[in-house]
Amino acid sequence: MSSTVTSAPAPGPPANALDRYFKISERGSTVGREIRGGLVTFFTMAYIVVLNPIIIGTVPDSTGHYIGGGTSPNLTLVASVTALVAGVMTIFMGAIAKFPLAIATGLGLNAFVAYSVAKLPGMTWPDAMGLVVIEGFIIFLLVISGFRKALFAAIPHSLKTAISVGIGLFICLVALHDAGFNSAGGGFLQLGPSGTLQGWPVLIFIIGVLGIAAMMARKVKGAMLVGILGATTLAVIAETVGNIGSKTNGKGDVVNPGGWSLTVPQVPDSFVSQPNFSIIGDFSLFGAFGKIGTISTILIIFTLVLGAFFDLMGAMYAVGAEGDLLDEDGVPEHSERIMIVDSVAAMAGGAGSVSSNTAFIESASGVGEGARTGLASIVTGVCFLLTTFLAPLVEMVPSEAAAPALVIVGYLMMTQANDIDWKDMEIGLPAFLTMALMPFTYSIAVGIGAGFISFILIKLVKGKAKDVHPLMYVVGFFFLVYFGIEPVKQILGVS
Repeated sequence: MSSTVTSAPAPGPPANALDRYFKISERGSTVGREIRGGLVTFFTMAYIVVLNPIIIGTVPDSTGHYIGGGTSPNLTLVASVTALVAGVMTIFMGAIAKFPLAIATGLGLNAFVAYSVAKLPGMTWPDAMGLVVIEGFIIFLLVISGFRKALFAAIPHSLKTAISVGIGLFICLVALHDAGFNSAGGGFLQLGPSGTLQGWPVLIFIIGVLGIAAMMARKVKGAMLVGILGATTLAVIAETVGNIGSKTNGKGDVVNPGGWSLTVPQVPDSFVSQPNFSIIGDFSLFGAFGKIGTISTILIIFTLVLGAFFDLMGAMYAVGAEGDLLDEDGVPEHSERIMIVDSVAAMAGGAGSVSSNTAFIESASGVGEGARTGLASIVTGVCFLLTTFLAPLVEMVPSEAAAPALVIVGYLMMTQANDIDWKDMEIGLPAFLTMALMPFTYSIAVGIGAGFISFILIKLVKGKAKDVHPLMYVVGFFFLVYFGIEPVKQILGVS
């Protein structure tokens, strides 16, 4: 359906049990391509092992305690379990759903839990993580009831395509930001930290993008993986020679605009560290109800469910479309298994005290490299498990070296926009809002919601109410509540 880095070979007969189980030959792939794809996916999302502890590990709950119960942050503790849960659930995705989709702590949801839930009066981190477990369980019930799969089938093809393209734009924006290519200045995005590009890190990012693009044009196998490793090597050399340092201090304040955005690429003293998993199981399932009241708790759970519900839907379609893994209805094989694993991952994230885990759109980078089966996910998952011991080695890869692959993937996903009839407003406007609002609001769920609501509205005003699937009306209503959650709170008298 969309362009990929290398053309798939013609499907051949299964060579062995591994081939038969994952349908590697049937999907036009090879074991080598699956391994490369799995490695590329890992390197493009390994940042979560560093970033998640910064987001949730540095924020105290309302009692002044951090995750783990201490009065000071323990980032190594959070990093170890972040990698563990991501590794186990990604392996499950590969082995059970047989789909090239990787799982880790969801960005956006983790920030919501940290800044909007854990800090509520009386709330503790175990209380907040209990709500995450409940969120995952509710999504699990929606999956086994068939609702989630039915909704996926009810979405018009044009909106599915728009979701995929919008996510491509979204991850490109994330990559540009992580690489320091743009920043928020005066409330608006601008080039670099002050209207111009600064520092060696962003130059290495640019070299990485151009290098991968050149290798793709020459049809070099493993272009993205080679690009990431090459940019990392340059980054280590630049840091060793120039002593560039981090962009921010320990509090997250920008003190060095030309520095590394997240990880300083240094050769570690030791490549092995001892993991600590003591925060697993540190959650209170119903503690929040007694702390902030039933209505407030229900509204928080509703927000968590809606955000997680559509994050998977967008990622699943985008990855499936990029790898030509969708059927004629736009649904991937084993879609129900994919959804079940994702819902269990949400519960696992809460139970592990690292926030809700979900499918990562960065998986599209591995698919762009040639991955087509769950074997790639197993490779990614094993890498995450190794990260619990080899965290110093992973921390050598700065975001400036991984981000170039995401920019290229954004381009590949953008090519799907040709499938949308832009001259038909019933299709074109909802598709545009879906695509535009994902990056502009920094939320995949917001883009999907805007697309759904505008699609329904246009159909209604044109007297085509019967053309809209009943489930679209149901979800459209929930999105209206989602967008109006603050007025709803005021009406109900909830703080």
